[in-house]
Parts: sequence; structure tokens; C-alpha cells
Amino acid sequence: MALDHRLTPEHEELRRTVEAFAHDVVAPKIGDLYERHEFPYEIVREMGRMGLFGLPFPEEYGGMGGDYLALGIALEELARVDSSVAITLEAGVSLGAMPLHLFGTEEQKREWLPRMCSGEILGAFGLTEPDGGSDAGGTRTTAVKDGDEWVINGSKCFITNSGTDITGLVTVTAVTGRKADGRPEISSIIVPSGTPGFTVAAPYSKVGWNSSDTRELAFDNVRVPLANLVGQEGRGYAQFLRILDEGRIAISALATGLAQGCVDESVKYAKERKAFGRPIGDNQAIQFKLADMEMRAHMARIGWRDAASRLVAGEPFKKEAAIAKLYSSTVAVDNARDATQIHGGYGFMNEYPVARMWRDSKILEIGEGTSEVQRMLIARELGFAG
Repeated sequence: MALDHRLTPEHEELRRTVEAFAHDVVAPKIGDLYERHEFPYEIVREMGRMGLFGLPFPEEYGGMGGDYLALGIALEELARVDSSVAITLEAGVSLGAMPLHLFGTEEQKREWLPRMCSGEILGAFGLTEPDGGSDAGGTRTTAVKDGDEWVINGSKCFITNSGTDITGLVTVTAVTGRKADGRPEISSIIVPSGTPGFTVAAPYSKVGWNSSDTRELAFDNVRVPLANLVGQEGRGYAQFLRILDEGRIAISALATGLAQGCVDESVKYAKERKAFGRPIGDNQAIQFKLADMEMRAHMARIGWRDAASRLVAGEPFKKEAAIAKLYSSTVAVDNARDATQIHGGYGFMNEYPVARMWRDSKILEIGEGTSEVQRMLIARELGFAG
């Protein structure tokens, strides 16, 4: 496979469009929303009108007919300015709508995808549980058949886009049976917002991503039709592994954007800030730090685009996605730390974007598979058991 990740004219046009939107619309508003821990409804509505939530989906379901590379491009450009907005798009597409696109019935697609692609509603993916963490196979939430309904009981935590005013559904993983060896059979089931017994907790108080919506969910004898099953019964575990493989590419693009945003802000600051009578950027120590930051962002971009290109081409991409996610999340943390250092005391002030980027960076080494999990996946692809 040729490693040529230069953008096509169509992808470059998309990049420029989202770049302008991020700087002209997101940047002036997001700082105040972030400090007030408010969800950016107006920005999300505009993203919906632009078609960003429909980027990788077919036009017949209201999508833009693009691909996963297009989604990554949009996420990177948004995250160069703000990660809360970027993660809202990432979760709405790769976790909210993608399970229905890949595994849903025709009826489910036609009912939900057009509204999700337009940004009218958001979807969420209920996977992680309070006692589970990285052990997604240890699901305790249950779904039992009762007549023509599923009865769901259990809880989920750290679920993005699950409690906004425009959240339409959560796709929940639940144990629906047992295999011959006693291991659980896990299935995915749609639970529409407002279903009796489905409770959404207050938003978490988080270190970062303060303008994104993240909550704990509870299910107390929640009843939904059997037709709300997504994909085959008992195949939910395999389905969400596929979703997470793809999602790692999206998170990697987001992390790359944050890393590049740190470069953008630091270069601007180094040219403007004067110390001892001259711009601090005249100092070689600052220049070398900026060079290292740019190098990291550049290599992270090559990584996620390589994984996305393999996915789009129908080639194996699991290892490359894990590598991209591991490297780019590390780079995001490193660049956020260095950007804060370059800004000095101002880097510790929330009025400067790098302070927000510093707070937002750490979760990238945790969400959608910790760095330790990525190393485990890479080792498995190299032929080691574990």
C-alpha cells in the first residue's frame, strides 16, 4: 500500500471549510461555554446544517456520502480549536450513529440515521460500566425477553452525548444469555431517550471536555421492543470491538488536532511575547521546543491518516488504529505540557486556549481504550497472547 496521504481536492476543500468554521464560529464562543460547563447547542446545530454529523454515511440515509477519512479531517480541524466540540461530533458519529449504520436493520436506519446525520438528534453508545472499566466483556447490565419486549436492568458510566436536550437514543450493551461454557452473550439494544425506567444522571464534574455531555445511566426494568436489537443477538461484543477499532482512528485524529492546536497557539505567542527586549521565539530553546511539537503533530497525522486509508480501502487496520491512537494521545499530552511551559504563567490562566488544551489532553490516553490496552492490542497483532 502506497503511503501517500496527501488530501484529494474534495478532502482539502472540506478541511478548509471546517478550519474556517472552527476559527470563525467555535473559537469566539467556546471559551465562555467551557468555563460555564455548558453544552454548545448553537454550534452543534450549525455543524448539523453543515452536514458534519453525516460525513461518512450514505446519502440515502441523509448522509454526505463521504468516508472515515473525511470524518477524521473534520475532527482534527475542530480539535485544533476545541476538543469538547470535536468529541461531541466524534461520539455522535462513531459511537452514536455508526452502530446502526454497520449493524442495524433497514427499519432502524431509516428511523434514526436521517435525524442523526442532520444533527437534529444525537446518539450515544452505552458500553462502560462502573465496575468494568477496560473490561468491556465483563458487562453486568442484563436484558431479558418478556413477550415481545426486552427488560433491561443495570447501569453505565462515562457515556458521552447521553443527556443533552437533543439526545434521541442510547445503544446499550447487555447480557442476553449464556454460552455453553458459561460466558455471557452480549447484545446491543436501542433505548430511546425518555423510555420509562431509563434515568440519566446529572453531568459529571470533569477536569476537561467541559462543554461536552458525559453522564451515568441507570436502567430499572426498562422495556423496549425486541425489534430494538441491533445486529445479531449475542454478537454485541464483536460489534462493539469493531466500533472501537474505528473509533480509535477518530480519537487519533482528534488528538492530532489538539497537538497541532498547541503548536498554533505557541507559535503565535512566541512571536508576540517579549522578554528581555525581544520576542521569546528568538530564543533557540523555544524554537527547538516548537520544532519538536510540530514534528510530533506531523507524525501523528500520518499515523491516523494511514489507519483511515486502510479502513476506507477495506484493508486490515486494527494494528494501525491502535498505533495511531497510542502515539497521537501521547503526543497530545506532550504538546499540551510544552505549550503550557512556553506560555509560562499565562499558560495556567484559563483565558488562554492552551490551558483548556492541557485540561483536555489527558483523557485522550484513557477514553476509547487506554494506552495500556493499545499496547496489548499491538502486541497481539505481533503474535503474542495476552
